[in-house]
Amino acid sequence: MQRKSSAVWQGTGMEGKGSLTSTSNVLNNTPYSFQTRFKSEDGKAGTNPEELIAAAHAGCYSMALSFQLGGAGFPPTELKTDAILTMENEGGHFVIKGIHLELLGVVPNITEEKFIEIANNAKSTCPVSKALSSLEITLTATLKK
Repeated sequence: MQRKSSAVWQGTGMEGKGSLTSTSNVLNNTPYSFQTRFKSEDGKAGTNPEELIAAAHAGCYSMALSFQLGGAGFPPTELKTDAILTMENEGGHFVIKGIHLELLGVVPNITEEKFIEIANNAKSTCPVSKALSSLEITLTATLKK
């Protein structure tokens, strides 16, 4: 299986601009730039690579957890995951430091202990978590009754 996305960049790093396109067209000439990456926090001017990494991680984690909960006999009603990526400037170079996953799950007939156990297992085994294994990945899991 392969997945493809493309980036086109025009101009310098600070003043230039680019666009991102994915095969599914979910990204279809979606703008990105220095401004959208480092200055425009509201996301209205376009996207940035870190936002896309966080979205990929939240999506992969939620799906992996759903499979694991279902396999353990606890099919979830709803899993909501926020992935918060932290990036810091270290000596003029930006470094992704980690990702924190905040999970809110509605899962009938499961104990909180079992929910947290399976949630932690999914955190370490989802494919995007494995790809990001050089980062610190933390999890806060809340079972909504």
